[in-house]
Amino acid sequence: MQSSEVKSSSCLKRCRSSDTDTMYEANTNLEEMCDFGIEEICQYPLPGFVAPTSVNFSYDDTVITYLFSPDGSLSKKLFAFDVANGQQEMVFSPPDGGGLDESNISPEEKLRRERAREIGLGVTRYQWVKSSSGKKMVMVPLPDGIYFQVLSCSKPELKLPSMSHSPIIEPLLSPDGHMLAYVRDSELHVFNLSYGEPIQLTFEVVGNPMTHGLAEYIAQEEMDRKNGFWWSPDSKYIAFTEVDSSSIPLFRIMHQGKSSVGSDSQEDHAYPFAGASNVKVRLGVVSSLGGPITWMDLLCGEPDLDNNDEEYLARVNWMPRNVLAVQVLNRSQTKLKILKFDITTGQRKIIHVEENSAWVNLHDCFTPLDKGFDKFSGGFIWASEKTGFRHLYFHDRSGACMGPITEGDWMIDQVAGINEPAGLIYFTGTMDGPLESNLYCTDLFPDWSCPLPIPRRLTHGKGRHVVVLDHQMQRFVDIHDSLKCPPRVMLCSLLDGSVIMPLYEKPLTIPLFKRFQLNAPEIVQIQANDGTTLYGALYKPDVKRFGPPPYRTCVSVYGGPCAQLVCDSWTSAVDMRAQYLRNKGILVFKLDNRGTARRGLKFESAIKHNFGQFDTEDQFTGAEWLIKQGLTEAGRIGIYGWSYGGYLSAMTLARYPDTFSLAVSGAPVTSWDGYDTFYTEKFMGLPSDNIKGYEFGSVMHHVQNIKGRLLIVHGMIDENVHFRHTARLVNAFIEARKPYELVVFPDERHLPRKHRVYMEERIWEFIERNL
Repeated sequence: MQSSEVKSSSCLKRCRSSDTDTMYEANTNLEEMCDFGIEEICQYPLPGFVAPTSVNFSYDDTVITYLFSPDGSLSKKLFAFDVANGQQEMVFSPPDGGGLDESNISPEEKLRRERAREIGLGVTRYQWVKSSSGKKMVMVPLPDGIYFQVLSCSKPELKLPSMSHSPIIEPLLSPDGHMLAYVRDSELHVFNLSYGEPIQLTFEVVGNPMTHGLAEYIAQEEMDRKNGFWWSPDSKYIAFTEVDSSSIPLFRIMHQGKSSVGSDSQEDHAYPFAGASNVKVRLGVVSSLGGPITWMDLLCGEPDLDNNDEEYLARVNWMPRNVLAVQVLNRSQTKLKILKFDITTGQRKIIHVEENSAWVNLHDCFTPLDKGFDKFSGGFIWASEKTGFRHLYFHDRSGACMGPITEGDWMIDQVAGINEPAGLIYFTGTMDGPLESNLYCTDLFPDWSCPLPIPRRLTHGKGRHVVVLDHQMQRFVDIHDSLKCPPRVMLCSLLDGSVIMPLYEKPLTIPLFKRFQLNAPEIVQIQANDGTTLYGALYKPDVKRFGPPPYRTCVSVYGGPCAQLVCDSWTSAVDMRAQYLRNKGILVFKLDNRGTARRGLKFESAIKHNFGQFDTEDQFTGAEWLIKQGLTEAGRIGIYGWSYGGYLSAMTLARYPDTFSLAVSGAPVTSWDGYDTFYTEKFMGLPSDNIKGYEFGSVMHHVQNIKGRLLIVHGMIDENVHFRHTARLVNAFIEARKPYELVVFPDERHLPRKHRVYMEERIWEFIERNL
């Protein structure tokens, strides 16, 4: 693992961006080449990805905090940067080595980390405490309890100890900073920081298949809703979910690799398979001091209700004056309603309905307004894809749409901030191209009798910009990376985007690049069969070492909804498996087929009811383009991917057997009737309504066409894509008397964590032997 260039906790090395680009370009012309070991594929963090993360401003905007690893490892500590004097210091390090690691967290937290794809260690999250005393203080949750750290003090205080048999889950401070809410033993609790006495707010879970205050599996895995409770703005109330999983049969996973055969070698999950029941979800509101619960007039997931278009509780937001706004989706996800609740009575009112014949994508752009112009007070900002691209709209207090804020053949990613008194809204999006993400500013209340103003771009430099705005709407932190620049962190002005000061820039030394042999891929454009532009990335072998093309070729694929592989990001430059293969003389190609993200709803919805058709067709079109360019030859092309990419690699091998000669299929969904309700039914509909689509979309349906070699890689305790998928595919290969190869990990889940070097060795050996 590459160590960090940081020499001390109080000083982060910096360099000018021009130096970075020069170093990169100098390295691309190096003649001396040397292979790196397969262990480098598995290193984390990836080269260059040691920059600060989880960046936040203090409430008075005088201090910027972030997580950072001084030794360049996965284990992070909490640092603070004083904006006035430019001094940086470490403010919290886990006492006595008590930071988070894979061995000291509860089974519940391990599963939550799987949902979040979290691999970080040490300190993984923190929250600023709003203090009336003026002290700058942060809350840091660790496996052994909840710590509070005053920035000017050296010793943290353990406020709330944890217990191994009863972990504290999702601790969240109240807006006024006086209380801490959390879930323990599936019940919601609150801890008063002044009195030091916890109060249990919910009851009745014991002996029942339900939870209070926790997001269910579907919400965590598919809806990007991690929380199951929400503080009111005045800290007097907490809205929370009650999740009842009694209608879902438990799916048992056996730990076949354990020496024991007792209860510790098995686990049961309430997993909702496509076409079957979902959990039932109620929404309650309780005083933060305890007392009776007011249940909102809402029950999601109840199949017997006449009002059956409220299947999923998607989002919960508090509006001014303690009004609760809730987003609910119907089962087919073509209709989303925003409901407004009176928390004293539970009564409801529909304030907006969003419908689309393809589907309604969830987002976090709902933003209530309560300042600025009186005639707009009480309204909200909403993002809609009714034009085919996600754009922002202003709605008044009754929910009526007054008009658009943005428009065009590009999309909004996120609302970054709103300055109501100044009438400005800040957002990130793809206005400068779908391979980038930039920060823009435009009028919050435009004159709808005139053409909309063109948003102003505030970030500089091509690539991807992740931003954090301060509370006073004066400055922002810009975390920027691109194909030629690893992540760097700058403090910038919200007036014009100019750099106020750099917070972190890591120099790219020539020895580092000489060691890893990194060359950024070349971005290309090709045409799909229907004329749609597709973006690809080429990792070409060095001509001086391997001669001119054609080359053996591997296609790296994901290809599923809600994801984008090809972008102007450092992530692409440090795709270590692609770089490893390139340094073995293999050309690597990536292509974002129709159905992938950030290209608009028409592009995404090409796969509706048709998994395995247009996505594999576009991958075949990409292979044909490589052949026509003289870069490769039919029969010398392999394809590999994980999860949906594992599915797509196997499907492409089966559908185009004369072009693709091998596939590596990691944790593949082999038949969509075996995957979950929310994801599967959004794109494929109900199994009973799309029988032919489910049949065609199953890998097993195409096994008889396969001519090439297939390697399947899967963890046997994968609770997301069950090992059952691979077992069913193996049965199909046996019935068809086709050869296959299998690498199983008895103790791994969806993403292997402990045995990645062995996995990469097996994958490389398979590719080298068969391509």
